[in-house]
Amino acid sequence: MPRTIDRDARKAQLAEAVWRVIVERGIGAVSVRTVAAEAGVAVGSLRHLFPTRTELLEFSAELMVDRATARILALPVGDPREHALDVLRQLLPLTPDSRAELEVNIALIAEAPALPGLARIRDEADRALAGACLGLVERLAGRAADDALRQEALRLHALVDGLAVHLLVRGGDPGWALAVLRDEVDRLAG
Repeated sequence: MPRTIDRDARKAQLAEAVWRVIVERGIGAVSVRTVAAEAGVAVGSLRHLFPTRTELLEFSAELMVDRATARILALPVGDPREHALDVLRQLLPLTPDSRAELEVNIALIAEAPALPGLARIRDEADRALAGACLGLVERLAGRAADDALRQEALRLHALVDGLAVHLLVRGGDPGWALAVLRDEVDRLAG
């Protein structure tokens, strides 16, 4: 069992090194050599776990999605409005870590046309986010999804994506974005 834990920890360490390389130098700088150097491991050790750059990028993307999902699922479920806001805040670049996560995610999305595995991960993450938005909208409205609520969920998903990119590009105080989200949540709750 310890070998598996060591292997999993090493894979996570390498994925985190990929994220740092992307944030600091861009996705074009991600190679087996640069990631190995960033992680402080030998190229052979990295290649043992990830024989190709593609496998390394795919694992890095999956780990990012898994961690974001775990963070959201760990949130306490209480008042529908506050819970919705807590979930939506997790999707915005409000902390250095979530900002880096979004930068890496966008870089990986840009790489998806060349790497079908990344496109698959992107699409699965998008479907999960769409489902989460639908669940939030249903809970806020107090009823099961119909065409109108599915449209509201699509709107919420687009709003969050747009706010995230806007905050990433412009930075600054996110208070205005949080106010926009609160207004939207209040509108959805009626």
